[in-house]
Amino acid sequence: MKSVFHIAFATADITRAILFYEEILGCTRGRESTAWVDFDFFGHQMSIHRVASKVRKPRNYYNPSSHIPANHFGVILSWEDWHLMEEKLKSVRMNFLVEPYLAFPGEVGEQKSMFVMDPDGNAIEFKTFLDQKKIFAKS
Repeated sequence: MKSVFHIAFATADITRAILFYEEILGCTRGRESTAWVDFDFFGHQMSIHRVASKVRKPRNYYNPSSHIPANHFGVILSWEDWHLMEEKLKSVRMNFLVEPYLAFPGEVGEQKSMFVMDPDGNAIEFKTFLDQKKIFAKS
């Protein structure tokens, strides 16, 4: 079954969120109102809803020694597109939450990954597999 993923979250500053997702990440804006905006987030629907205030919560980690935030969302890009995104984020001097790195080297799940944080504190992961057929591989 193939489908399009939908994610929604809140922002206290919808203008700032629009600038980040549209101008920095290159997402196309869809339907919108004064209270919300939809984006094409790499082929998936992302809705951002304006709220009166948003409290950032501290990041939680799935492993106390890990630098990976447990709560995050993201996209798996092609090898080439991931490198283009890495260059783009570096060119705008993006502060990486997790610098681009090779995860699980030599293992079935070997992948390149990097994390950024949007203006509301949401962690976004960009990852890639040299062999896209191994995205769901177990061994």
